[in-house]
Amino acid sequence: MQLVQSDEGLTVELYTQMATIRRVEETLQALFRQGRMRGTTHVSIGQEACAAGVVGALDRQRDFVFSTHRCHGHFLAWGGEPRALFAELFGRETGICGGLGGSQHLCWSGFFSNGIQAGMAPVAVGMALSRKAAGEGIGAAFLGDGTFGEGTLYESMNLAALWGAPLLFVVEDNGYAQSTPRRVQHAGRLSARPAAFGIETVVQDARDPVALRRLAEALILAVRSDCRPRCLYLHTYRLAAHSRSEDYRDPEEVQARRQRDPLPALRRRLPEDQADAIDREIARRVAEAVAAAESDPPAQPRGVPLPAATLPLAPLLPTGGERA
Repeated sequence: MQLVQSDEGLTVELYTQMATIRRVEETLQALFRQGRMRGTTHVSIGQEACAAGVVGALDRQRDFVFSTHRCHGHFLAWGGEPRALFAELFGRETGICGGLGGSQHLCWSGFFSNGIQAGMAPVAVGMALSRKAAGEGIGAAFLGDGTFGEGTLYESMNLAALWGAPLLFVVEDNGYAQSTPRRVQHAGRLSARPAAFGIETVVQDARDPVALRRLAEALILAVRSDCRPRCLYLHTYRLAAHSRSEDYRDPEEVQARRQRDPLPALRRRLPEDQADAIDREIARRVAEAVAAAESDPPAQPRGVPLPAATLPLAPLLPTGGERA
């Protein structure tokens, strides 16, 4: 029988996870600005409660998580190590995918992410059905509000409901797809769309991570009990730019939302000396992870070379006579 964690213990756990995600992603931003990392990255600063609140309610031994291009927080909440994440983005052999996947394409111990909008939804449904057939575990698939512009998502929800996939769809609605406001690209209520397929949907503001964890635990228990999909629709806000720099949102809006940042609000629930100690330990771990990852050996090419062709290619057209 699983014991219910006290609110005090849960607050410490969630603050530690959220503060770790924040510190890692702020460090990533600094490393990119310094030119020490190549490519691009998408951070979830401001949205950490979604990752910590939901992912921690899953069973890492038997469940799985599918994520999006904004995946670092989900990976860290799943138990991934900061050093492996930094090494991946540095392009090091010790990275999650040997330094070849980069920021968006992570694959590790039941965790999978990809940058294609809705591209992981049908894969998540398929894996959930596979786990159901084997009688082992369920899954969670994270989505953004912009993903509701992709037909693949609706096909996936339809099959999940029709065939009974044990999957929790988790929507992180931060109000924007890149810098395009939701109100100018989607008609109606997005939270009503999963329900159209018969998927029970619960809408929640993600500002209180403790309440979110309790809700996620209840929904995951329901999915586990009847092997039917559910949807947890979260209202959140991204405080950083979509990617490395571009941000066309109203600066006054962003600044106003900073005043409602869930991380410092959760910190205030802890004794100050305890919160300070947690922050110091996170800063130490992240700094050590960066130093170790940056000094690791670079990634090596993978794969087996294709053999040289041994047969001549067939001509596209006959070499003689009239063409049909």
